[in-house]
Formats: sequence, C-alpha cells, structure tokens
Amino acid sequence: MTLAETTARETTPRLAAARVEGLSKVYGSGETRVVALDDVTLDLYAGEFTAIMGKSGSGKSTLMHCAAGLDEASAGHVFVGDVDLTTLKERALTELRRDRIGFVFQAFNLVPTLTARENIVLPAAIAGREPDAAWFDEVVDTVGLRDRLGHRPSEMSGGQQQRVACARALVGRPDIVFADEPTGNLDSTSGAEVLGFLRRVVDTHGQTVVMVTHDPGAASWTDRVVFLADGKVVDELREPTPELVLEKMAALGRPVGA
Repeated sequence: MTLAETTARETTPRLAAARVEGLSKVYGSGETRVVALDDVTLDLYAGEFTAIMGKSGSGKSTLMHCAAGLDEASAGHVFVGDVDLTTLKERALTELRRDRIGFVFQAFNLVPTLTARENIVLPAAIAGREPDAAWFDEVVDTVGLRDRLGHRPSEMSGGQQQRVACARALVGRPDIVFADEPTGNLDSTSGAEVLGFLRRVVDTHGQTVVMVTHDPGAASWTDRVVFLADGKVVDELREPTPELVLEKMAALGRPVGA
C-alpha cells in the first residue's frame, strides 16, 4: 500500500453499524437506585472487531444488551444503521433483532435435541425462511464444522458448540454480531478457535463484531477496545496487545490522582 493509499484509508470516515447517543440505564429507585450506564455516546464501526471491557459493574454487559435491543434504555437513543430502536414497537423490534442482529452468548444456547445444522438454521426456520445455501456453506467452512453438522451438542466439545453458535449468529447475514463473553466457558485452545473464527469473518467478510470480555488476551484479537468505568466510556485503544490492555485496565483501577 502506498503512502497516499494509507493516508486516504486513515482519513476516510468510518461508518457506524450501530451507535448509542446519550444512553443511560437505571435500575431501581430511591435507595436501591443503580446507574448502570450514564449518558454514553459511542459509535460501533462497520467492518471492525470491537471489544468492550471494564471491571465488574462497569456497565459493559448492560451497554451491549441495550445496543442489541435486548434491554430497554432509560434515556437516550440506540441505532442499528439509521433505525432508532428506542422508537420501535415490540413486534418491529423483534423483527429487527431477528433480521439485522446476531447474538453469541457465553452459555452457547444451543437446542440439545437438534443437530449442529439444525441449530445453525433455527432462526431462519422460525422466521419461515430458507437460509442462502451458498452463504450457509461459506459460513460452515469458515467455522470449520463441515464434518460435525450431523452431531448434537452433547457430541461436540465446548469450542465446537460455540462455533456452532457463531455460525448461527452469522448465517442470517446480520448487520452486526454481539458476543457476550463468548470464550468465558472455554479452555484456552477452544477460546482461540472461536476468536480466530470471529477475526476471520471480520477480515474476510467485512462482518461487524462487538464482544464483551474481561480477558486481555481475547481483547488483543480485536481492532479496538473500549473501556468503561462507572457506567461511562473512559478510554479506548486501537491495535491492542495483551500488555497494553492490562496497562489500561490497571490504570482504570487506580485512585484518582495516583
């Protein structure tokens, strides 16, 4: 890449696959009132792999759940593309989550009586649609499960089950995939398999992935790490390494003025 091409790439405005504006989320009232998110504004850029990190209670999972339309904001706006989720009725919101958002969770959430193939196509089947056959094949080959499609979850390792969950999230060609601690239940080898798969779909297919994690090693697979503390975005890091992420997390844990 020439210097001119590099400069042009760096100055090209990034498009947001999703964004939140002035987002707040409050649980309870009175003495039990907890502010989980406090006036957060954040763009989640298209074609990037983003990690959201912070100490327990920082608001990272709440941010993801609100951005994915799984939890209702107390104030502010949540956009997927140009659609404001906060203005949608429940049916329209359900359809948007089904058609434009993919989900990968720590617990896999596979149906134990279904095969890997059946689990992957389940969202399309529920919607009464047939998945695109060519795209299904591409996703299956990218995730490396061609020889496991006839197996049920109990016949697969944890890493294989999570890759099935990833394929299920991707087969509908969503605008954005949210992954909540996707390697939390996996050993290091299986976790690396899942992270490598997510990295590949971003690099080869331009997929947008947003991952909540507490693991600096997992965060180092991403393009950008966003740090939360006390319900606010307080920092971010590009081209992360485990060491740089650890330094940032350590700094966030220090008292003010330290």
